Amino acid sequence: MARSSVRQYEYRIMTFGRETSRRESLQLLTEHAEYGHWELARTILGMGGRRTVWLRRKIIRMQPTL
Repeated sequence: MARSSVRQYEYRIMTFGRETSRRESLQLLTEHAEYGHWELARTILGMGGRRTVWLRRKIIRMQPTL
């Protein structure tokens, strides 16, 4: 059985409104990175100051040993 070398990721999208400070959003993203093993994939600054952040992490698939 040949394994594909393409890595598969799961994504989480987080949206921060204009009223959310940079410090608060940075703290939330740091917690997700540290405890959930998420990494930053993309950030978009939208109309009205809304920030949308895509986080990703590798999907670990268990291989049968038998």
